[in-house]
Amino acid sequence: MSSHVLLTHQTRYRYDRPVFLGPQTIRLRPSRSARTPVRAYALRVDPAECQQSWQQDEFGNQVAEVVFAERVTHFDITVRLEADLSPRNAFDFTLAPEARYWAPPVALDAVSSAGSAPLQRQQQAAQQQQAGAAMFAPRSGLYSPDEQAALSAYRATPAAGPYLHAFLADWVKKASCDTLDMLVALNRALAGHIGYQVRLEPGIWSPEETLARETGSCRDSAWLMIAVLRHLGFAARFVSGYLLQSSRTAEGEETLTCDLHAWAEAFLPGAGWVGFDTTSGLLTAQGHLPLAATPAPEQAAPVSGVLDQCNATFDVSMQTARLLIPESV
Repeated sequence: MSSHVLLTHQTRYRYDRPVFLGPQTIRLRPSRSARTPVRAYALRVDPAECQQSWQQDEFGNQVAEVVFAERVTHFDITVRLEADLSPRNAFDFTLAPEARYWAPPVALDAVSSAGSAPLQRQQQAAQQQQAGAAMFAPRSGLYSPDEQAALSAYRATPAAGPYLHAFLADWVKKASCDTLDMLVALNRALAGHIGYQVRLEPGIWSPEETLARETGSCRDSAWLMIAVLRHLGFAARFVSGYLLQSSRTAEGEETLTCDLHAWAEAFLPGAGWVGFDTTSGLLTAQGHLPLAATPAPEQAAPVSGVLDQCNATFDVSMQTARLLIPESV
């Protein structure tokens, strides 16, 4: 079966009276760095009597800015794209030698109840690093000074509340010193600990609330993962995007679905940004199509802007279809 998929994503706003819309920012264009190839893309806005321009925001995302000169009673956004969902290996990357092993930041000494465990872990990681990459000059920490400066917005770490404090203390005691093994296990642990729920109301729960409830939406668990990663010393960012995946109907027929989704990415020297889907516990793969990656969730909203006070309704629909691609001769 062809791996090429056509997606039509429609977003419709209806207002109870003519209103003035302020400038609207649309973050619905796949990232140029997406590992899933996008063969075609088109964005249409209605009413068509508007000014539309493409820009790059401060985080490198491609965003459309739309300005309406007149009052409107509706605002429709239609995205059509073709993506190639050919399977790819989510682990097809190589960490820099100095990033293959990790140790908790010194600040976590106070979090861990294991006494000297963090120090032992640091010593063990240093020994493994020297054994596996003796020819490379060692450096302190996961990131070089230049990387630390470039990634500062993605390393900001708020204080941990009691639930996050307890989770970190437990995790630091048992986490592997192997960087990738630790991150894979962490992603799976959070996916197993936080039950998934569809949450239609706007906003993001804090990591503390998500841990306390032991449930949350994809965006809640992604933000929790980011908080944990930053406390462990990693640069991490929030990603909103499309999730395209196959499933089976009650009759056993294969069907393709698409939803707006959220996940976390950690910056790993040598590999770059690596995605972790805390809803499934898996690394991101061909079905994950990033649209916006930002330090905080509210900066990645698919659509944002201001409008007059009014009663508004909102509707979203997505249609997917596999494309028949002739085999090359």
